[in-house]
Amino acid sequence: QVELVESGGGLVQAGGSLRLSCTASGSIAGINAMGWYRQVPGKQRELVASVTSVGITHYAESVKGRFTISRDYVKNMVDLQMASLKPEDTAIYYCNADLWVRFSAPRELHWGQGTQVTVSS
Repeated sequence: QVELVESGGGLVQAGGSLRLSCTASGSIAGINAMGWYRQVPGKQRELVASVTSVGITHYAESVKGRFTISRDYVKNMVDLQMASLKPEDTAIYYCNADLWVRFSAPRELHWGQGTQVTVSS
């Protein structure tokens, strides 16, 4: 079994900062990419930021320059440092991992349960 657990969500004023953390645990042989997605009611989940196994990062244009994704390859953790937060950043943030439970099998996508981020105006 694989589990991804997020933490760090909460309520913050516009312009403030928040750090989200995610830890993947369980039967994991290796992780390719990890990332953060967010979703608001009635809309599709969107990619916020991701980082590959070799450190290549990608950011949604809307968060570029404000958010920073980082990864601990030993602890199977990925963080999202969010700064200059805006009300439109309000969403449930989900951690994602593209991983192998064993290297002889195809990679699998796993998701955390999500953590609420609310930015007040």
